Amino acid sequence: MTEPQSSAAPADQLTPMPEDWRRALAVVAHPDDLEYGCSAAIAGWTDGGREVTYLLATRGEAGIDTLDPATCGPLREREQRASAAVVGVDAVEFLDHKDGVVEYGTALRRDIAAAIRRHRPELVITLNHRDTWGGVAWNTPDHVAVGRATLDAAADAGNRWIFPELIEEQGLEPWDGVRWVAVAGSSTPTHAADATAGLDRAVASLLEHRTYIEALTDEDPEKYCHRFLTGNTQALAPRFGGKPAVGFEVFSR
Repeated sequence: MTEPQSSAAPADQLTPMPEDWRRALAVVAHPDDLEYGCSAAIAGWTDGGREVTYLLATRGEAGIDTLDPATCGPLREREQRASAAVVGVDAVEFLDHKDGVVEYGTALRRDIAAAIRRHRPELVITLNHRDTWGGVAWNTPDHVAVGRATLDAAADAGNRWIFPELIEEQGLEPWDGVRWVAVAGSSTPTHAADATAGLDRAVASLLEHRTYIEALTDEDPEKYCHRFLTGNTQALAPRFGGKPAVGFEVFSR
């Protein structure tokens, strides 16, 4: 990681995240995606009385080489629920798409649109949907598929003629109240949330994924989580008034 610059030009400054909302739905592919991406921001939002629901496309069952999926999936689901609770999120839902082979398409869009209609968020959050992480590392197909489908489903949810079966079979009327889709982990963020109050809980939240982290690195898990999240939030500080920040690329609707 490069050292952050001591100052940033005004044009590089990040806009504070919108505050005039009550409900958010965070849609990602795997357990741990939100903890690596934006849980410090989520902790701050729940502190302020906002409702945040997590929707995961998979249970991350293919994520640990030493554990077969039948064992790994339930374990990672438990870790995700514990992780969410640390930052004030009680509602965690799973869609049961297969880890590693999530396909972008109408089935995924329908599932996400249904969740948007159920929860009626003003803010939808997802993870980097582009091919790479800043042109440095290749992104996974699951992240790309879920991120793209989430951006599309925010519009699908408000159109009664797209997935009309959601009305007929589930009684889910259209919800056209999504005002923003915020993409965490983008290499071109436009907005940011102050991570100061939520950073310690974000570290603790990531640490709840201990089984995954211990399979990922030989570094002490506590040191790893603190180093990773502190480094990421401090890297954006010069563009956000010197405050540690979680960056988002925000698409208004």
